Amino acid sequence: MAVFGTNEAKVLMPRTIADGMITESRTESTVAALSGREPQRFGETDYIIFNDFPRAEFVEEGADKGSTTGGYDSVTSKPRKAQVTMRFNQEVQWASEDHQLSILSDLAGAGKVALARALDLGLYHRINPLTGNTISNWDNYVAATKNRVALSADVDADQTIRKAAGLLLNPANGNPKAVNGLAIDPQLAWALGELQTKLANGDPSGIQRYPQLGLGAQVQNFLGLNAAQGDTVSGRPEAAEDTGVRGILGDFRNGLRWGVQRELPVELIRFGDPDGQGDLKRKNQIALRLEIVYGWYAFTDRFALVTTAGDGNDAGEGDASGEA
Repeated sequence: MAVFGTNEAKVLMPRTIADGMITESRTESTVAALSGREPQRFGETDYIIFNDFPRAEFVEEGADKGSTTGGYDSVTSKPRKAQVTMRFNQEVQWASEDHQLSILSDLAGAGKVALARALDLGLYHRINPLTGNTISNWDNYVAATKNRVALSADVDADQTIRKAAGLLLNPANGNPKAVNGLAIDPQLAWALGELQTKLANGDPSGIQRYPQLGLGAQVQNFLGLNAAQGDTVSGRPEAAEDTGVRGILGDFRNGLRWGVQRELPVELIRFGDPDGQGDLKRKNQIALRLEIVYGWYAFTDRFALVTTAGDGNDAGEGDASGEA
């Protein structure tokens, strides 16, 4: 398998490596850890949503059947392409097959992290991972929700999470949403791990309030919720500016609809300047490019954010439509 010696521009990554990359990428993503991927065809995908679920009717024998109407609407997920381009010295084309497989493995290792983080950063914050800037024409992303509660030095972090959950479970509009997942930034996980039970006089007891959290690393559950920890929740270090988000909770099972529309082969590039780093021939290099096409839609009213004190949008109510 002389991968780098082929004259074809498109080369297939060995299936064992490609499958492993896609599988492992899910472990790097809090979205994938809390919300199931679903099959999607390429292009825009429409989802029917019920604003008013139809009601069943018990009908006596011989009686007329009534009309069971229900209000519904539709939303559309859009394709979002992410890519990773890596450069190598041209000499790797002449290396042994084993060494070429090692190069592909390295590409897969870097790609699975990059593509997984891209899913979170795009779906949570509409952040372009390469530049750290927001993509202004993307109008559907989780952090567009109006449900926000700010952390405070005067209120324990767990109470802030409970308050955020209350915006969904006990909303002012009387239309409760499910809460089944919590994506948590390492800083918030550490703050929760630092909390202690209190003595009768209100002083800290020295006993950890949530001993299962340990030092706040690798949190998998909290207050009965499935949890996943990752710094993509805050958007750092990629974000050009701190988003202020430290926790995202809500309906990860039904509030996010996402899938992989296309897993593209590796592209071997020998000529030109594919990534703005200079002409390949001049630099005696080749480039390998790996692309993936996601599709997603976030029902923003089904999520609440735990934010830093300076976020400025405390305890707002999300709209009923889920539109950003």
